[in-house]
Amino acid sequence: MPFDPNDIMKDRITDIGPPKYDKFFPPIVKENYGKWKYHEIIEPGVLLHVSETGAKLYSVRVGTSRLVSVDYVREVCDIADKYCDGYLRWTTRNNIEFLVSDESKLRPLINDLKSRGNWFPIGGTGASITSIVHTQGWVHCHTPAIDASGIVKSVMDDLFEYFGSHKLPAQVRIALACCLNMCGAVHCSDIAILGVHRKPPFIEHDRVQNVCEIPLVIAACPTAAIKPKKVADESGKEYKSVEINEARCMFCGNCYTMCPALPIADQDGDGVAIWVGGKVSNSRVAPMFSKLAVPYIPNEPPRWPTVVKTIRKIVEVYASDGRRYERIGEWINRIGWERFFEKTGLEFRHEHIDDYRLAMTTWRTTTQFKF
Repeated sequence: MPFDPNDIMKDRITDIGPPKYDKFFPPIVKENYGKWKYHEIIEPGVLLHVSETGAKLYSVRVGTSRLVSVDYVREVCDIADKYCDGYLRWTTRNNIEFLVSDESKLRPLINDLKSRGNWFPIGGTGASITSIVHTQGWVHCHTPAIDASGIVKSVMDDLFEYFGSHKLPAQVRIALACCLNMCGAVHCSDIAILGVHRKPPFIEHDRVQNVCEIPLVIAACPTAAIKPKKVADESGKEYKSVEINEARCMFCGNCYTMCPALPIADQDGDGVAIWVGGKVSNSRVAPMFSKLAVPYIPNEPPRWPTVVKTIRKIVEVYASDGRRYERIGEWINRIGWERFFEKTGLEFRHEHIDDYRLAMTTWRTTTQFKF
């Protein structure tokens, strides 16, 4: 049957696409949909949402890792069944929010969560460091320059005091992407951890023609740095392969995605870049892109001490020097980049100079305007 806009559920095939979102609303949310007046943070990690009807909903935010076990999810569901009538949600930053409609269950829920040690840390709201949103890293992704879960764990262990408190001038959002293809939000976070490759892919000439479609590999390169080439081994046997113009390579790993005979991971060349000053919020000042703070830090698994130390330094200087409600990017714009490098002790290098000739087209990225 043709689609009927007056009855959107008519003849719906439920196994194509996601179910309709309101199917999973808690009753209090469904009854007050579109009627919420305001929300407030009553303590770190605990929010109160108030409706025009007078209904109140409490959400208790708990930080989790991105990768969790089935046993952990079962424990979370048991807690939700006990205190929240089974209702909870996961946020885009890998937090859990327990949705409490009965105020008498709020404090018992908080006490229960705190009694379980650091398995269910409450926080990540208001002027705090929120959970780090991150990519796959060495666990799953095929083009990472750095690990994701390992660095995130190390950084949050060190900054944990800022997760469950309101000691900062404003919220600090940290993101990690394990390569510059950036399936993490590193382009618009207060502090961003970016994995960088510094060497072009290694070409396994004897494998290319067997496991790769060479025209597809060539087409996959965004800078046209790859062209076909015939090569011969020591015995004189010829192979159909490719050649990479290293001067044009931007180390993105797209070719490796198309061809497993072009591995880009390199133990000595891969490392971490740190960016600062981005935000998505349109309040006070326009949204901002992150900008380079540290061009390269070597990989130091399993705890990445230099990365952890550098990020803590930035956070502590911002905490002592920022004004209330001022995000990191706003603080930097107020004091100037020269003072930022002085205060944090970071080295200014030639990589910090932006010579991208089309940058003017990206300077204005905002819905704000002035008459």
